[in-house]
Formats: sequence, C-alpha cells, structure tokens
Amino acid sequence: MKIINSKKKFLYLISPNKIKPNFYKDLKGVLSLNKTAFFQLRLKNTSVQNKILIGKKLKRICKSFKVKFLINDNPLIAKKIDADGCHLGQNDLNILEARKILGKKIIGITCHNSLKYAKSAIKNNADYVAFGAFYSTKTKKVKFKASMLIIKKIKKFSKIPIVAIGGINNKNYKNLLLNKVNFLAISGYIWNNKKFKPIEAIKKLI
Repeated sequence: MKIINSKKKFLYLISPNKIKPNFYKDLKGVLSLNKTAFFQLRLKNTSVQNKILIGKKLKRICKSFKVKFLINDNPLIAKKIDADGCHLGQNDLNILEARKILGKKIIGITCHNSLKYAKSAIKNNADYVAFGAFYSTKTKKVKFKASMLIIKKIKKFSKIPIVAIGGINNKNYKNLLLNKVNFLAISGYIWNNKKFKPIEAIKKLI
C-alpha cells in the first residue's frame, strides 16, 4: 500500500502498554486534531483474544478519523481484525511471510540504526522503515540508538517513508522533521505525560 505523506499529518501514535477505560475517549480527542497518520496497537502482556477485542474497538475509532490502524508484531491478528497493516521488529515474522498473510496491506519494519536492515526491508517491499531510539525513553528498554546520519543515508537512494522512534516530545520533534523524517512515532509523551493531558500534549506539536 502506498503511503501518502502529508506535512500536516506527521504523527505515528503508539498505544500505551495498558488500555484503560478512559483511553478511548482520549484517543478520539487526540485524533480529532488531525495530526495523526497512523495509530499502532502495541500490547505486550495480554492475551490474543484481548488484543482482538481492543483492536476492533480501536479500528473503528481510527477509521472514523481516517487514520491508518496497525498492529504491532502480529500479522495474523492484523488480518483477523482487518487492520490496515502491521509493524514488524527484527525478531518478528519475516516480511515475506507477513506479506503472504497481509497481501497489499501496510508493513513497516524496525531497522534500529542499521543501513543493512533498511536495505533489506526496502528490497522486500516494506511500506516504511523505522529507526530509533533517537532520544532516551521510558516506554521500553533502549538497546539501540539512532543518529540523523542514517536518515541522510537512506534519503540518498530511496524515497521510502521514514519513521523516527524514541523519546520524541515537544522539545525535540522539530529537529527530526527538519532532517526530513516523514513520521514521528510517539507514545509516552502523549499517554504518560505528567504535565499535560493527551490533547494538551499533542497541541504542542505544531
């Protein structure tokens, strides 16, 4: 699936690790601001059945705001709930196998800070490549750090959309956009912000 990059919709939101009852209302408010291109459901410690139930609710919300809904790690769940696609890490199912399951739907690949991983993803027709962590983050343990140099290298030979991950907030996001990152993957700054509520936090990303 071809991804259309809009300067207005530059956010790639990732869910918190736990979906609380008030989350659905918060998500509607955040998506209504029309800055979000993607929303990824990323739940690590819950059953497949629960992921499917939550995923179906979130898919309806995303669809109503014309936001692409992706599932983290699991192409089979993505197919089960007819999500718009799936995001795969380096230790998840191979992209070629995932493509057999999802057909022309969106498949994005985590490439850490590796040109080798990115070239492999591009060769195998990934729809976007993700790099990070660019900044320190509490959302997950950071095993890899990414630099702006990797973005410049990719841009020299490919037009594939680039997603930046890791510790992105209202104080550092502009630097990534200036370096021609297409989408900013954000989670903790929106959902676990101690200073701002989700809508307040996202409004600070102009």
